[in-house]
Amino acid sequence: MTFARPDHISDLDTLPRMPGWVTSVRAEALEDVAFLSGAALNHLHLVLGRAEVPQTLLRDRLALRAAEACVAFSGRPERAGELRDGVHLLRPGDLPGPAGETYIAWRRAAERPVSIKALGRALPAFEPGQIATWLDAGKGAPVTRAAMVLEAVLREAPRNEVTALVLAVAALAQALGWEYPVPLLAAGLKRADLRKQRDDLRLACHRALVSSAVEAVRLSADLARRAAHLKSVVPKLRAKGAGDAVEMFLTRDAVAPSALPMPDRAARRLCDRLVDLGAVRELTGRDTFRLYGV
Repeated sequence: MTFARPDHISDLDTLPRMPGWVTSVRAEALEDVAFLSGAALNHLHLVLGRAEVPQTLLRDRLALRAAEACVAFSGRPERAGELRDGVHLLRPGDLPGPAGETYIAWRRAAERPVSIKALGRALPAFEPGQIATWLDAGKGAPVTRAAMVLEAVLREAPRNEVTALVLAVAALAQALGWEYPVPLLAAGLKRADLRKQRDDLRLACHRALVSSAVEAVRLSADLARRAAHLKSVVPKLRAKGAGDAVEMFLTRDAVAPSALPMPDRAARRLCDRLVDLGAVRELTGRDTFRLYGV
């Protein structure tokens, strides 16, 4: 695996910035909030089209945030650190538990292009026909379509917030012409929003997408800078398999040394070296069972 070294990492500051008025305007009417969410999503669309943004890594990190929101909706205490542990430190034969299953569902939904088959892999409790029926429930403009899918699922399966939100972002991606679902909606909604219907739910979705798109643009710029730095240090790495290991860091929110394509001791040394170079971070704060990420 080879990486081109960026000549000027500072050039990443040329990523288009979200216009300040998108977040500074206080809007109450549905049509005004819809205008703001359209502007925010259009801007995010431009950012997602930039080659320097690590798309897979961005979606995986947004999947973690969506899972964290859904776990909170269910009243469970797990947060990002516990979700990472529950999935990335699983041993063969271990069960991830309810919170871990939520995180796995979001990761699976975001890692493949939108299709009934891919969504069925993320949501194995439901038949493909049922998933297709729900996904077809949305009509109209992108956010309206997502809100209608969300409402349709929650009307028939009121305790399946994860399913409803996964299918809503899949519908949003289809309507926007995005190849992959981008987990935007869950982190911007409140638990009470999931009980709303029709225009009230549409308004809540528009508000959620304004805040989530703004955060996704900020995260995109941050990850683009971090990814460029990680690529720039590859020539300093001597370990066999380091290039493939770096590719894993560029596509995953968190990586355990044991998951890297090299012997365990070499993997730990590589992770320590990347931390010393400022290219990755240790995410747990622990001395053992560590996880690393860009």
